[in-house]
Amino acid sequence: MSNFIDSRVPDFLLAPRFKFARHFLLLLTLFCITISIFVNQSGELVLTLERFCGWLYYFVITSTIIYFNLYVLASRFLIKGQILSYLISVICLISVSLCLIMVLQSWCHDVGGTYEEGNLYIILNVLASMVSLSLLIFGTSALLLFKYWIGYNQRIDELASSTLQSELKFLKKQINPHFLFNMLNNANVLIKKTPEEASRVLFKLEDMLRYQINDSAKEQVLLDSEIRFLNDFLNLEKIRRDKFECVISKEGNISEVWLPPLLFIPFVENAVKHNVDSENSSFVYLGFKVWDKNLEFQCVNSKPAIAPKKNEVGGLGLKNIKRRLELLFPEHYTLEIKEDETSYTVYLHLTL
Repeated sequence: MSNFIDSRVPDFLLAPRFKFARHFLLLLTLFCITISIFVNQSGELVLTLERFCGWLYYFVITSTIIYFNLYVLASRFLIKGQILSYLISVICLISVSLCLIMVLQSWCHDVGGTYEEGNLYIILNVLASMVSLSLLIFGTSALLLFKYWIGYNQRIDELASSTLQSELKFLKKQINPHFLFNMLNNANVLIKKTPEEASRVLFKLEDMLRYQINDSAKEQVLLDSEIRFLNDFLNLEKIRRDKFECVISKEGNISEVWLPPLLFIPFVENAVKHNVDSENSSFVYLGFKVWDKNLEFQCVNSKPAIAPKKNEVGGLGLKNIKRRLELLFPEHYTLEIKEDETSYTVYLHLTL
């Protein structure tokens, strides 16, 4: 119910197709307010030509005041933040309106009622008219401000959404060239080292490139497809390196999980990049665990015997993936990167 109201109210206030309905509703409200002129002080209904002419005069004055406020005063002063100028203009408008109403009552005694009560009755009548006009003017002004506020928020949301999509596409493009460079470099090494295996590897590389180019353009892909993609990437690396071990473990219903594409490849690329050791064995272990609406990803890679002076865990790829996580899973992810004497570990928890 709340979602229905949240969507229908802004649509009614802003959509051009509801313009006639909005004006009709406003005029109907003014009609209901001014129709009380047909009831005298004792509560009796009075339907006379003089009373009808008085009501018509009163209705036209009130409508003119409201529309003048909405389309002139509010648009010129209130919307632009000139509050003092707006208040002064409204006071002047109410004063002119009261004068016109007093002219109506003096012209149409049947509408104005009797004045046996003297000045007190006149004062109370003027005050009542002033209060009712003020409520009408400020009430319609509040609705106008609410309409502008909704329109402003919608424009902000559209701009934020457009900026978000542009930033996500930009981050993907930053990841892709680095990834393509690594794969092509691996294929080049394989062709030089074992030409007989080059054909098989290049077919696998073709599948990987097709996935990376085509599926990366999608909003979401199956986790199972992502894991196959990572498995092909690691197997390609395994063929290129003699003492390299890669294992992927899966737990839970992997085949029914959808998520943004290329979410894990920067971690795996980084793991492969920072464990190159031609003299000793190296490894990359990946783990995926799914339960309820949670996904755990773990990437563990070995450290080379001669570690660099400063481990740059992250680089451009991980900086991009951290930003993507912030955009795609705001406050619904946990990322931890740990290091010990023999390995690096990346732990990522997502609430889907």
